[in-house]
Formats: sequence, C-alpha cells, structure tokens
Amino acid sequence: MQLNLNGIDTRYVLDNEGGGPWLTFIHQLGGDLSVWDQLAGYFRDDFTVLRYDVRGHGASAVPRSPFSIKDLADDLAKLLDALGAPHTHLVGMSMGGMIAQQFALDHPTRVATLTLADTVAATAPESRAVWDQRAAAVRSGGMAALAPATLSRWLTADFQAAHPEAVEQIREVLQNTAPEGYALACEALREFDVHERLNEIRLPTLTVAGRHDTGTPPSATQAIANSIQGAQYELLEAAHLAPVEESHRFAALLETFLETRV
Repeated sequence: MQLNLNGIDTRYVLDNEGGGPWLTFIHQLGGDLSVWDQLAGYFRDDFTVLRYDVRGHGASAVPRSPFSIKDLADDLAKLLDALGAPHTHLVGMSMGGMIAQQFALDHPTRVATLTLADTVAATAPESRAVWDQRAAAVRSGGMAALAPATLSRWLTADFQAAHPEAVEQIREVLQNTAPEGYALACEALREFDVHERLNEIRLPTLTVAGRHDTGTPPSATQAIANSIQGAQYELLEAAHLAPVEESHRFAALLETFLETRV
C-alpha cells in the first residue's frame, strides 16, 4: 500500500488479523520493511502490526532535499494519522531507534511503549565524518561497494554461515537502496542528538543491544536505558541487527514486555 506523507510516496504494510493494539516497526539505514517479516508474522494475531519504508528506502520515494530525523518522525505521525491510529507500541532498530526516540519526544501521548534496538541517542562529534564519508561513497560508487563491510557489522559470521537465505535478502535490500536516499539519511544521522532530552521520556521502555555489535557498541544502547527512568536493558548474542539474528529471543523479550503493559 502507498500513501503520500509530507510529499513523499510511502510504502507500508498493515497486518491487522488480530485487531489488537497497534504495534509499529521502523527499520535500519539501508533496510526496508521486509526486515521485520518474521516478527510481524509472530505478533499479527494479537496486534495491528504496521511496517513501512522510511523515505528514501525500499519502495518509498527519494526526497529531493535534505531532511532530519525530526522530519522522519513527522512522517510517522502523518502515517498514523492517515491510518487512524491514535497511539502505538513503537519498535525501532538502529536508524529506526533514532526515529522512535524522536517520535517519543515529539509525540509522547501517541506512544504506548518504546522499544529501542542497537541504537544511539546522539552521533558523537568524532563519528560525524563517518557519515559524510558513507554519503560521498554511495553518491560516487553506488551501494554495492558498501555491502560487504556493512553486512559484517550487521550480522555475525556464524549467523551468515547458518542462514544464507536471510543474509541474501538483507544484502539485496541494501544493494537496491537508492544511493541518494541512503546518502540523505546518512546526513540526517550525522546531525542526530537527543541525549540531553532522554530524561523527558516517561514511557515504558525496553532497550536491546547485540553483544558483538561493533558499529553501535552495547554501551551506547545501555546509556539510553540509564537515561530513561525505569527502562529495561537486555543484551543478546548478536551483532548490529540483533532483532534479526536473535529473532526468537527478541520476540520473547518483546512479547513479555508488551504483555505487562497492554
């Protein structure tokens, strides 16, 4: 399904067999809504599950001008408005976790619970150049050159060897991401910083990190939990895409977390 949000044609998938509370998943940089296929299948009998492609990713249009994480959070607000969802449980991974944090700060009454996986509350000054380099790399050479290093950060070697079909799907989505959409998102991530506002979040919060995540150290995700009153922190045996690599464990954690708050 497609909707125009803030001038951007946006793809979304809604699974509402259960007709229960809304549960929204937000994907990572260089991903799309398909990264949540397994988890959506797990939760759709009890929740109204929403997934969508962030602007510039998947089948959503590439904008013609720069945008911020705040703009991406506003896209989500417009999507929920269009679908008639007053509030939702919110799950974000990596870039999706940044969007989820921003959304929770901008629209706190619309978030029932907040789940943040493998993410940060701010881009450190020493890391800003990395995002500029990645943006420049894909603008000059396309997405293929980034794929090997990206996948090695996203998934452990053991997982890649044991689940080649899952890895190939993730690789294909990454390589098919529009270079300009990816580059603009890199520049948005470069500017992201909400760490001084995290104590404003008064929502039930679950944070999850991968022990073997070299791109986003677990300490960064744990720092978010430490800054949000009552937040829960869990460490999984995974790399950056912990909800994918440890999908059964992540689903169990999320199910337990949601059960106590629905």
